[in-house]
Amino acid sequence: MSDKPIRLGDALRTFLEESKVGERLEEATVVPEWAERVGPRIAAVTTPLRVSRGTLLVAVRSSAWMMELRLMEREIVRRLNEGRQRGRIEKIRFVMSDDPHGKGE
Repeated sequence: MSDKPIRLGDALRTFLEESKVGERLEEATVVPEWAERVGPRIAAVTTPLRVSRGTLLVAVRSSAWMMELRLMEREIVRRLNEGRQRGRIEKIRFVMSDDPHGKGE
């Protein structure tokens, strides 16, 4: 360890890069961007729940939509990763939910 002081910003940047925390933070931005990236039709029947190790978990309203979305997975992943250098989504796991938006309807 050097006695030479380093700038806090440099230390933080190094920590984020080495610990992969920065990548996980980038992954997490997919959730609030979901509707914008997938469009209103898909957003109306889905809710992104969380991202873990490159896998996005998404609640889906019906089995018919789940089948449709599985067929579209590659295209959806492409849209989600567009313009991203880090925190890229590798796959999507779709799960059934009677109420994907949690509105209790």
